[in-house]
Amino acid sequence: MITQRWIRLILSGCIVVFYLLHSAGYFRMPLFESLEAQSYDFRLNTTLPGTVDSRIVIVDLDERSLAEFGRWPWRRYIIADMLDSLFDHYKIRTLGFDIVFAEPDRSSGYETLDTLAANELQNNTAFKKAYQKIRPNLLNDRIFAASLRDRDITMGYYFKPILKENEAAAVGQLPSPLLEIGDSQIDDIPFREPVGYGANLPLLQNNAHHAGYFDNPLVDADGLFRRYPMIQKYNGNLHDSLSLSILRTITQSEEFQLGVATDSVDGSQGSYIALESINIADISIPVDDQGAVLIPYRGRQGSFPYISASDVINKVAPVETLRNTIVLVGTTAPGLLDLRSTPVQNVYPGVEVHANIISGALDGTIRHRPAYTVGYEFMIILIVGALMTIMLLFITPLKITVITLTMAAIICGLNFFAWQEWKLVLPLAVTLLMILTLFVFHISFGFFVESRGKRQLARLFGQYVPPELVDEMDKAPEDVSLEGDSREMSVLFSDVRGFTTISEGLDPKELTELMNAFLTPMTEIIHKSRGTIDKYMGDAVMAFWGAPLTDPQHARNALNAAVLMIEKLDELQPEFSKRGWPPINIGVGINTGVMNVGNMGSEFRMAYTVLGDAVNLGSRLEGQTKNYGVQIIVNETTKEAVPEYRFRELDRITVKGKDEPVTIFEPVGLVDDIDKNTKTTLRQFHNALAHYRNQEWEAAEKELFFLAKNEERMIYQIYLDRIQYYKANPPGSDWDGVERLTTK
Repeated sequence: MITQRWIRLILSGCIVVFYLLHSAGYFRMPLFESLEAQSYDFRLNTTLPGTVDSRIVIVDLDERSLAEFGRWPWRRYIIADMLDSLFDHYKIRTLGFDIVFAEPDRSSGYETLDTLAANELQNNTAFKKAYQKIRPNLLNDRIFAASLRDRDITMGYYFKPILKENEAAAVGQLPSPLLEIGDSQIDDIPFREPVGYGANLPLLQNNAHHAGYFDNPLVDADGLFRRYPMIQKYNGNLHDSLSLSILRTITQSEEFQLGVATDSVDGSQGSYIALESINIADISIPVDDQGAVLIPYRGRQGSFPYISASDVINKVAPVETLRNTIVLVGTTAPGLLDLRSTPVQNVYPGVEVHANIISGALDGTIRHRPAYTVGYEFMIILIVGALMTIMLLFITPLKITVITLTMAAIICGLNFFAWQEWKLVLPLAVTLLMILTLFVFHISFGFFVESRGKRQLARLFGQYVPPELVDEMDKAPEDVSLEGDSREMSVLFSDVRGFTTISEGLDPKELTELMNAFLTPMTEIIHKSRGTIDKYMGDAVMAFWGAPLTDPQHARNALNAAVLMIEKLDELQPEFSKRGWPPINIGVGINTGVMNVGNMGSEFRMAYTVLGDAVNLGSRLEGQTKNYGVQIIVNETTKEAVPEYRFRELDRITVKGKDEPVTIFEPVGLVDDIDKNTKTTLRQFHNALAHYRNQEWEAAEKELFFLAKNEERMIYQIYLDRIQYYKANPPGSDWDGVERLTTK
């Protein structure tokens, strides 16, 4: 036992060390990373506010707008009209484009007209005069640029994490950097460093106050947008995202600070540095070591008001919805490819990602996953792993389960508290997985070591009950008791008719083969019917239902087994005949009643068996099958428990040694399967039986003669013989119609 405990301790410790090494970063398991991401998604989705933030409005380049103003890109004067409408009519606060304008608008054809004016039509005074008058209205980019001037508008652009073959590294004009890095300490922060960009036309960028990138190089391995970098580093300079640029605009803060943590006491450069926040005015945005935020989703698509761009241009949108709001111009049209996969929705507009970040920064609801969470996870795994390893060595499986669930509940509770109250995202999945692994290990170890109990159970019951019941008994050992118990059960006895004659005609080897060929399928039927074999008595079988496991359907299962045994025996007869064996017929008696069951015997030999008057009656019923010429006899209790069967009442009898009469029945078949003729025959016989018990001999005899004429049955002749006797020897007025048996 000590050796087993030490083995268990060492193996459990190895499991904890494995998880510690993963947490410390010595290796990374993709499965663990995936589970951690899913646990984050679960916490996020179960705590979504589900509210609409009306401070931020999305002007949507939707399908309706594209249908009205044409496919994208629109002519720039249309966008200029939209900006004039937003700022002059609706009085919005600020605007950001989740769109880049990298190519000039040549749709007006001014370049062609310039060529004509300089060449073919240079001497056409009327043309040149008219053209010079209308030319300013054809320069769509200048019109758009003019609408940008002196307004709080943030242009959008994107960085390129990689370059494709023959792809230009730089397109358009990159805006001025947020910060030119000169601090070597900050230079050590692992910001994302793209290799190129796609920006706006210089004319447009020079007339806009701000610009921010809208690409996301931090998409997780499963393709979901969980994090977003607020800062990227290009050519040694820091550039801010669209959402960060808009926040700087609305706070009127041109400067910002990076909140870093270091192991230096006096503020000088230390051996450790980690970025923890970006601070703008009175807004502190928690970020990770790469300058990325966990996107604070408010809910599914529609967490912000959407207004169609066509409604803005046509000035039919409600003024109160847009006044003094932050407007983001983006698209939900599938053809413009700005739909993303997120933890809250598989298809989610990219523009709403920026809206969530701005909203979360303003409300202070952005959650933080600081660098020290790695140390937290390491310590939690170490402490919990050590506690579980020690405790689970000395307790029962039930207590193991309770402790495991309690430990998991405490970890989850603390984690959710930190999530809700402190906005901290602490690791969860790996710790829970370690707890589960330790639980499975200790339960499995106990199972294999302690499975001797099951093997003992199988040795005790395996020859008597089917393996399925042994498995059920092992799953619910509290339901199994070897001690004596008294309960209602059903017992079955079967016996081969004329076995002595059969045995005398076969040599011992053939007799053994015959009995094995007969008893094996009979036993299989009993097992499949959830019966327990009590014993084999030569050619006889004794079985019972309702123990060791309680069976509310014990009577039904016993009767079904008896019927199947008769049917199976009919199937075996041709095979017996081929082997030169005599035909076998059996009688089956079933009785349902209160019996004593348990492990009984002596200190030398024990057997799990049933005892009692109800058991003895079952044996007597089997003995009467040959006297009544039937294959199965059941008592009245069995009959009442199986209403779907139709029965033939055979007689009222008292067995040897008992004075209380018993009504016995022969099962005829399922009610739904019995034909009309059989039902008529049963009714006639029961009428004859009623006449017989009323001493109406002539009426009973008439019914029985009619039945015997159409069907040979021993039971008809039995009653005809009795009627002849009672005619000659009237039983008297106190006769109760009970046949008193003097033999088994």
